[in-house]
Amino acid sequence: MKDLLEIKTKHKLNLDSINYLIYIIKTKKFRKNINYVSDISSTIRRALNLIKESGNKKKWFVVISEKVIAVSQGRSYLIKDINPRIFARILYRFVRKNPYGIGLRSPWTMELAIKEAGITKIIYASIISAITRPFGIKGLFYSILGRKIASIDGPTKYSIYPSNVSAKLGPLNPEETTVKIQKEIIANSSVIGFSGVVILDANDLGRDVLGNSTNIDNQIIEELFKSNPMGQSDEQTPLSIVFF
Repeated sequence: MKDLLEIKTKHKLNLDSINYLIYIIKTKKFRKNINYVSDISSTIRRALNLIKESGNKKKWFVVISEKVIAVSQGRSYLIKDINPRIFARILYRFVRKNPYGIGLRSPWTMELAIKEAGITKIIYASIISAITRPFGIKGLFYSILGRKIASIDGPTKYSIYPSNVSAKLGPLNPEETTVKIQKEIIANSSVIGFSGVVILDANDLGRDVLGNSTNIDNQIIEELFKSNPMGQSDEQTPLSIVFF
């Protein structure tokens, strides 16, 4: 497998009088890997060597797309291997269409959601959402079911293979995973100013920090990635290194 690694773009932002420099890194395709913490940490260390700022005393942290973590943990499935049951085939039709992702608007992702949360909770959330929506109250479905269900996503034609024919769950234990990756980076390299790791679920509609081992507030990180610079189609840029 070609181990592609390059700086794709660079973004400068000022937030609350602090200057941030965000490097978007193009990487190889990540796959299911029992040693994913070591693999991702190694990729981060090598990416750091490409960046001139890494030689000064600036603080920095890493932002990783939640898709990389989920795929590496084996939580992505080819849709041909998912067999939606009757409830999944019925309930997905009531999910609103979203131009920036599938979400649960497919029988395959709904089946994953049912397996993850249980049919009782899915039906309960669906009923509450249906009752409150006419009153202008939106988002209760995912509020009830939580981040794990909100992170489920399905195949889109603009994604690279195999994401274009797969459905995935959100990453398992994202908070713990950020700590593990941080420890792995520190243990295997000499790093100056390293502030931690963030796992981010982002698209053109919004951002959601799933795991954060830095001391930086989640809202600040979500604001920094408001423009979704890592993309969500075929960019193959699931990694960012942020200096400040």
